[in-house]
Amino acid sequence: MDGRSIILAAALCLASCSNLREQQAIDRLQPCKHADGPTDGFCGTLDVFEDRDARSGRKIALKIIVFPALKRSAAKDPLFFLAGGPGQGAADIARMGRELLRRIGADRDLVFVDQRGTGKSNPLECKPDKNEEDDDSEAKAIARLRACMEKLQAKADLTKYTTTIAMDDLDDVRQFLGYTKINLYGGSYGTRAAIVYARRHTANTRAVILDGVAPTDMRLPLYMARDSQRAIDLLFRDCAADKGCNERFPNLRARLEKLLAAPAKKISYIHPRTGAEKSGDVKRIVLGGILFTALYSPKTAALVPLLIEQAEKGIYTGFFALGAAFDPASASIAQGMHFSVVCAEDAPRIEPGSVQRETVNTFLGAEMAEMRLKACAFWPKGKVDPDFFVNAPIDLPTLILSGNLDPVTPPSWGQQIAETWKNASHITVPATGHGAAGAGCVPKLMAQFLNEGTAANLNPACIELVKRPPFVLGPAGPDPLQ
Repeated sequence: MDGRSIILAAALCLASCSNLREQQAIDRLQPCKHADGPTDGFCGTLDVFEDRDARSGRKIALKIIVFPALKRSAAKDPLFFLAGGPGQGAADIARMGRELLRRIGADRDLVFVDQRGTGKSNPLECKPDKNEEDDDSEAKAIARLRACMEKLQAKADLTKYTTTIAMDDLDDVRQFLGYTKINLYGGSYGTRAAIVYARRHTANTRAVILDGVAPTDMRLPLYMARDSQRAIDLLFRDCAADKGCNERFPNLRARLEKLLAAPAKKISYIHPRTGAEKSGDVKRIVLGGILFTALYSPKTAALVPLLIEQAEKGIYTGFFALGAAFDPASASIAQGMHFSVVCAEDAPRIEPGSVQRETVNTFLGAEMAEMRLKACAFWPKGKVDPDFFVNAPIDLPTLILSGNLDPVTPPSWGQQIAETWKNASHITVPATGHGAAGAGCVPKLMAQFLNEGTAANLNPACIELVKRPPFVLGPAGPDPLQ
């Protein structure tokens, strides 16, 4: 370590590292360099065997970032952040995660680990060729995934990237950093990871926060169309109840159905990210996919009525601009790891004909789910124990958060866990989409839950202050009176 790094480490530790020093983590990590992560964090890696059973052969260097607690009298049990996807690396988004959990980080260390196959932990990425990135045909997408699979097999056994294996990795990280017990925050797919860790390593777990529950028996992507239809139905309901939105965009449901039922057509447009003139087919799966992702956040969902009206007039610039805005988020997902999880843990339990049954009368339709299942037909599948799919009761303090407007993990999934786990409290946050941790007073509630180790004293009445953002009525935005 050079002199500058020693000075930086000492400065950081004056107020915050007593807890880390006791747990030896400071001896295992180095102050992060700009290329590694936020420079107020500590970075390092832990090597694990790709084949944990054989304990031989290829190793994976798991990327770790730790933010020491800010208080000198910090709690000894850290919070481990488990990212979504599947395919998102926790350390990869440590800056954003640290901001989301800032209240909690005052009292305890925050730990971010890139799960195997994500971030910088032997990432299983399937990035499209630049010349093909705008080709949205199903055949090309499947061909790209098959080619990616063949390329990835040179660096990974794709059957060794399931959730159970990764959560045993995580317990190795806990031991490596010297923590006795840890708390877990899981968002989206991260809730599945947290559930699996809590089952397998209950003795090492103090408390759990599940935000947007995707349980082990969810069978992605079977219910995506059904759950997203619920979210857009709530949007139509709220627009109809809003005087300005209803007057500006009446009969939205029927108008969207007509728009999606129209034959595919080729149009010319200016690509909103590159500025290049493009031509392409406007198809149901394209518009449905953009609507689906827009519903993740009430802020982007507020644009949907206006986008529908513009598309009726043949103007799709808004749709494509919104789709381009989500590109950076999708680029952070390691698709190879995504399919190694979904094809092993979800797809084998989707019965023939069930996709058509669950997607009938939905704006998303069956295409998105069917395309993923086609990829799973050839993707290597890891072994999954039958007990993995059983929602067994666990007696750990658990705070379950659901966004009432969530298009992919609505409250019904969280309630399923709440009714089975013995010490769980479920809070449904109004006017909130996918991920409730940053909504209204929820950060305060999460910090209180972890500090007290129980949800018994939480008063969730403050969440009623969370309201849906006003609908965008035109180029000038919402009604200024709102």
